[in-house]
Amino acid sequence: MPEPVLPATARTLLARAARTQRDGRAPSLVVGAVRDGGLVWSAGRGEVAEPHTDVQYRLGSISKAVTAVLVLRLRDEGRLSLDDPLERHLPGTPLGDRTVGQLLSHLAGASAESPGGWWERVPGGSLEDLGLGDADVVLGAARRFHYSNLGFGLLGELAARMRGTSWDDAVRDEVLAPLGMTRTTPRPVAPAAQGRAVHPWADVVLAEPEHHAGVMAAAGQLWATLTDLGRFAAFLLGDTADVLDAATLEEMTQPAGVDSSVPGWSAYGLGLQVMRVDGRTLVGHGGSMPGFLAGVFVDREEQTGAVSLANATAGVEPVVFGVLADLRAAEPRVVEAWRPSPSPVPLDVLGVWFWGVSPSILRAVAGGRLHLGPLPGRTGRASRFEQRDGRWVGLDGYYAGETLRIAADHLDLGTFVFTRTPYDPDAPVPGGVDEAGWTVEG
Repeated sequence: MPEPVLPATARTLLARAARTQRDGRAPSLVVGAVRDGGLVWSAGRGEVAEPHTDVQYRLGSISKAVTAVLVLRLRDEGRLSLDDPLERHLPGTPLGDRTVGQLLSHLAGASAESPGGWWERVPGGSLEDLGLGDADVVLGAARRFHYSNLGFGLLGELAARMRGTSWDDAVRDEVLAPLGMTRTTPRPVAPAAQGRAVHPWADVVLAEPEHHAGVMAAAGQLWATLTDLGRFAAFLLGDTADVLDAATLEEMTQPAGVDSSVPGWSAYGLGLQVMRVDGRTLVGHGGSMPGFLAGVFVDREEQTGAVSLANATAGVEPVVFGVLADLRAAEPRVVEAWRPSPSPVPLDVLGVWFWGVSPSILRAVAGGRLHLGPLPGRTGRASRFEQRDGRWVGLDGYYAGETLRIAADHLDLGTFVFTRTPYDPDAPVPGGVDEAGWTVEG
């Protein structure tokens, strides 16, 4: 069992939850902190049944992250590629030339919503019932980030057809059940909160409708308890229960589409939101449906997460970010002790290398990886490299995906040649080195 937070921390977190519920006028709010595989603190405020950790709320767009996991499982099995056009696996849509990867990262140019009635408030049907047309393609492929519920509806249909079953059954069998999320379902199973809208000028509430969204279910259908949402946070922190390979989960967290409308740094990976908040990179997803608001975000470096569920249509601030900040301030992670480890390359390969006249340091880092970056106190390009099939491949930064080739007198990185001294005349510097060498003449 995860060790609970300290009493003083619990008081701080409870105060935040209580203020959020009161100021946001949520009929009920449940909030939790996640560490070491599960909830280490939780609270319920307002009219919430007990135990508050077992009451279902609607997750809204957090369902997209679950759909993304399902699609990436197909990719990892070799059934599809993220570069495949949608038409190859789901023929007959106006978005057939857009790729699976573009749909996952909201870069496909699909319309934000499906045609017809507002899918979040009216019962849904099949893909054919939508009657998609050219008007549902609103931007060119890979032009800009454009959040699309329709895109994830199509991804859910793609996965269901490839599995020969419904989206409901596929996510249950392949994602929810293996993660132990037994109280996460497409429709509410008691005890479950009633979705509410709160009047903007009076303290009165109105019941919101609930239904199955049909083909759009993959964009926002799921209901879950705080315990189950905490389990999904643990999944995002790396406790994958073999549902996904760790490298695939890491791939999901890499920013692809940048949402330039959001203040600060905000992007989207493969089915996950990636946000820069108070100097920390957080990954997860928010969710909203008529009558419900939800959030699950984790700090993978700190190995903590936060989850929240409320039955309100609007007005509740994203409390999960505050919980993560409180937890980090009150109980910062104690990292593992440094211990010596073997270098993956000979020691004489490491150290200072020059790209032209700009110095960089090649270092061996944890996990048998290499890091190439600027000298301490300087800014510049930096990337980590991992050995794959005998090649050093960039994991992040400017050189992500590029191959680092190591020779005795130089490094070759995407046509950039790094030498031991600035413009070493004995190394294969592109364009050669002036035979006059370094002089005082202009």
